[in-house]
Amino acid sequence: MNWADILIIIVTILLIGTVLLQQSQDDIKDAFSGEKSELFKNRKSRGLELFLVRSSAVLSVLLIVLVIITNRLH
Repeated sequence: MNWADILIIIVTILLIGTVLLQQSQDDIKDAFSGEKSELFKNRKSRGLELFLVRSSAVLSVLLIVLVIITNRLH
């Protein structure tokens, strides 16, 4: 294991944590009944939720870049 592999593991754990901390925007019973379909509703994130959305996007891009760099090194 080199430094890039360890960094990938850390970024992956952080990404999993940020995704798990985000709130679900849909209720599962509404998804199957079709009763209140608000799929394309414009809902703005604020505060902690905005931070989690942005950090998960940054971490996912960082993970992709690290994986590509690691594959180029080997």
